[in-house]
Amino acid sequence: MLDLVIKPSKKAVIVGLITLALVCVASAQELVLQCDATQSAADFTLGDVLHTVKGSFTLKRGEIRFDPVSGKIGGEIVFDATSGHSGNQGRDRKMHTEVLESARFPEISFRPDRVDGKVSPVGTSTVQVHGIFSIHGAEHEINVPAEVTLSSDRWTVKTHFPVPYGKWGMKNPSVLFLRVGDSVDIDLHVAGSATTAQP
Repeated sequence: MLDLVIKPSKKAVIVGLITLALVCVASAQELVLQCDATQSAADFTLGDVLHTVKGSFTLKRGEIRFDPVSGKIGGEIVFDATSGHSGNQGRDRKMHTEVLESARFPEISFRPDRVDGKVSPVGTSTVQVHGIFSIHGAEHEINVPAEVTLSSDRWTVKTHFPVPYGKWGMKNPSVLFLRVGDSVDIDLHVAGSATTAQP
């Protein structure tokens, strides 16, 4: 009759190997999402019933590390505040000097720290993304809806949210852009390459 009893030392080795294998599998789920400046932008819309101002900011840098299984997320997406333009030089100059003060605060960034909802490893998913949005030298906690699309080697994310510039310490641009509301709408779309993180 075969002896099926595993000695304690062998059992410890087997448990250790199984644990290591599980750690490697878990690590392999994490994705490194690089941002591509040519496929990314932060568009803004500001207007009233008579006039609408549209413009955008260009991506400066960005990398996100995301585990679709656990929802764990980290990293940063950074836009160049000095790149903001709306097609009117005089208006843009006032935007940079009087509202954004982009010479003093040259970056606008978002640091995600939590994803609420299930992200499919392939295809498009709608989730909530929580994180810290930094603009004009101050950090603001936000929770925004996001459309996330993943494939084997590419990713995109789209989100829309308001920025209440007055409440966030920026000058009301009504004197610059006719009579506008209390916030500016931001449409953020970022895309790039997706790779699996090394264990």
